[in-house]
Parts: sequence; C-alpha cells; structure tokens
Amino acid sequence: MNLGPEETRRYARHIVLKDMGGSGQQKLKSARVLVIGAGGLGTPVVAYLAGAGIGNLSILDPDTVDISNLQRQVIYETADAGHAKAERARDHAAALNPHIAVEAVSARIGTENAGDLVAGHDLVVEGTDSFAAKKAVADACAAARIPLVTGALGQFDGSLTVLAPFLTNAAGESWPSFAALYPVDPRPEDSPPCEEVGVLNVLPGIVGAMMANEAIKWIAGIGEPLLGKLLIYSARSGETRVMRYR
Repeated sequence: MNLGPEETRRYARHIVLKDMGGSGQQKLKSARVLVIGAGGLGTPVVAYLAGAGIGNLSILDPDTVDISNLQRQVIYETADAGHAKAERARDHAAALNPHIAVEAVSARIGTENAGDLVAGHDLVVEGTDSFAAKKAVADACAAARIPLVTGALGQFDGSLTVLAPFLTNAAGESWPSFAALYPVDPRPEDSPPCEEVGVLNVLPGIVGAMMANEAIKWIAGIGEPLLGKLLIYSARSGETRVMRYR
C-alpha cells in the first residue's frame, strides 16, 4: 500500500528511521487494529496509533465520558462529558490523522461477543479495567490467532505484556497464554477500582504509550515483543522491571 505525498511528509520521521523506513510505514498503513477500552490506557494508545498511521483503527468502549476521567484521559475535553467515549476517541483520532479510517463501537465486550468483535483485525490492544473482559478478549484472540497487547494499572504501578500462544519460540515451545499470566483469577478486593483507591494521572499515559509501542513494533516488525515477559513500571521510583512467565 503506497504512501501519498501528504502522508510522506506526515510520516517523514518514521520514513528516515532505521528499521522502520517506508516499508514499515506501509505495514502500519495496511494494518487493522482494534483498541478495546477508551479509558486511561486506551486513550494514549488511540492517540499514538492514529499518529503513527495505523490505516484502520477500531475503538470499542461502552461508557460515556465523565468529568472525573479528564484528570488522566487527556484526549477528551470538558465539553465531552456525557458523550460516548468510543465516538469522542474516534473524533480525536480522525482529527489528528485524516489519512486513516476510524470506527467507533459503543459496546461492552464479553465471552458472548468477543469472537465476533476481534475477528478481522491484525492485532488487538486491550486496556479495560475488568478481569472478565480481559480473559474473554485473550481467549478470543488466541482462538482467532490474533496477537494481543494487554495492560493493567494500579495506583502507582502499571504492567503490560504481549500474548500470542498460537506461535512458538526458538525452542519450539508455545508462547505463554493468558492462563499462564493469571493461573488464578484475582479476587475483586485484590484489585479495587480507581474510583475507590485513585490513580496517578500520568501513569496511564506512560503505560499506554508502552502498549502502543508494542503494537507498532509488532506490525512494523521492529525489535523484540514482550512475549512471555511482563513489563512492570513504577511511577514512584521511575523504574521498570521485566518478569518472565511460562
């Protein structure tokens, strides 16, 4: 898929970037990506994937913008309160980059519809605050052989990983699945919602940008994805660490 003159100017810093170049940018333009959750993690993902030139971007979220979201979900404005997040996130992405196609899906994902919603995409990025949704998305992506970038937040800490259990490593072993990452379902009291315990406003932006990076790396074929690795970032210390799981 060729780039037009305006796109060449827009993506100039990518085109001159070693290992990305014009071929990598064309891969981004050809990609179909689904972002599940247009909240703290999803909004920076949407912004950076739109800016990067992902050709077909779908945004799924069932909720409306609340004034309390604006402390950290900075693609929204005060006037957006009460409006559908998926639609406002779509409008932001389309205004940022008119060369991409953006779709808004105001729906809640679960086991009954996850397979249909992820179908047809080259990659899925998931940043919901529901464990049940995360599990349903991971199972649907594994069944459809679609790579998944998934992330989670605490008060001052965030984590992300890449799941592709349908692929094998150099030793011929399958990469770990969602069940390997969560062998036991967490109790609700172990992960209270941010409405109850709070979240530092910059944390979702930092972790969300890392999630967008994993998506861009995968599609363009750059570097090494976080397969079998859980990256954990601490806003308290400013440090990251990587844990392997299997």
